[in-house]
Amino acid sequence: MPKKPEKTKAPEKVMVDAETLKKIGQAIVQQIKEGKVPSVSIPSRTSNNLVYDPANQYYVIGDQKISRSAGNIRHIKLLAQFLKVAWFCKDLVKEGNKHVTKRELYYISESWGEEFKFDEQPECDNVVEDIEAVIGRPREDFNIIPDNRGSIYGDITIKYRSPSGKFNTINCLDTPDGQSIGPRICEGEIEKVNADKVIAIETGGMYNRLMEEEAHKKFNAILVHTAGQAPRSTRRLIKRISEENKIPVYIFCDSDPFGLHIAMVIIAGSAKSAHVNHKLATPKAQWLGTTATDITKYKLRSDKLRPLDFKRLEELKKDPRYKDDPRMQKELQTWVKLGKKAEQQALLRYGFRFVVDEYLPDKLRELKAPGFR
Repeated sequence: MPKKPEKTKAPEKVMVDAETLKKIGQAIVQQIKEGKVPSVSIPSRTSNNLVYDPANQYYVIGDQKISRSAGNIRHIKLLAQFLKVAWFCKDLVKEGNKHVTKRELYYISESWGEEFKFDEQPECDNVVEDIEAVIGRPREDFNIIPDNRGSIYGDITIKYRSPSGKFNTINCLDTPDGQSIGPRICEGEIEKVNADKVIAIETGGMYNRLMEEEAHKKFNAILVHTAGQAPRSTRRLIKRISEENKIPVYIFCDSDPFGLHIAMVIIAGSAKSAHVNHKLATPKAQWLGTTATDITKYKLRSDKLRPLDFKRLEELKKDPRYKDDPRMQKELQTWVKLGKKAEQQALLRYGFRFVVDEYLPDKLRELKAPGFR
């Protein structure tokens, strides 16, 4: 299949400017100068302030706010930690090429003294998410990163800044096991994409199978390994590739309610990330499979659904992200009826080439993917 190279448009500036974080502290200073009790207003991230936005097809934060005020003795340390982390991140962004994980930040806080240090990791996580909510940007934009998970393989060229600050360019066909998706790859400039679709794959075994069977050539695709539930950096890169190059995304995962939800988090984001879903969700992405009906259609080896799986199915049937999708509702009902689930590797009962030669072409044809219409 011929490939049509596409030059991407210049990506948006993804990093938060240090001044954005500095303004948080400046607002507090101004309040003190005016004789006011210093406080900060933070969008509430509680479940009763989550709103499903049908236009964008993901959860967003509502209008409710919470206040951290120095006038409330219970808020003083929380406010101080919020300001300290914002200031720390301002310096991190200013330095340019330094990143930390939330776990590292938790331990770094030990050097801040009893007034500022975190007693438990969830305290640190909550403050970081508060900053995200206030500035409306994901933590990766102010250099707090997740652990590296996921990888990408295919004819895509990315220009990135190395830890030393030097700019390098890599084509993701040049790495034998796929290019690891870390903060620098996620933030890099996508210089060229020679593909007309992205296929995101849940498991490492199937990702390796598609690489070895040269699925990237057969389907003119970029292959992305999500490593289970896709971390935010992987979801963000998928979104960027799709939107900057105007190419569709297809998600290939296990045949169970948790596999389907892995696809949905790529499509519509998560409730937990409602305050930054606009930076992470790819609403036009499509769930390819493996579906519940595939279990009987292909006579796949399967296991019984656990009580936890049935509970999850009932939750998903009521979730607005699934409720208005007839195909997903049908598959949810089929899992309940069958009482079974299967892994995507169960398709290998028909041989190494079956997924590439028959299964994926049929699915891509069903979804009217480019080259299969």
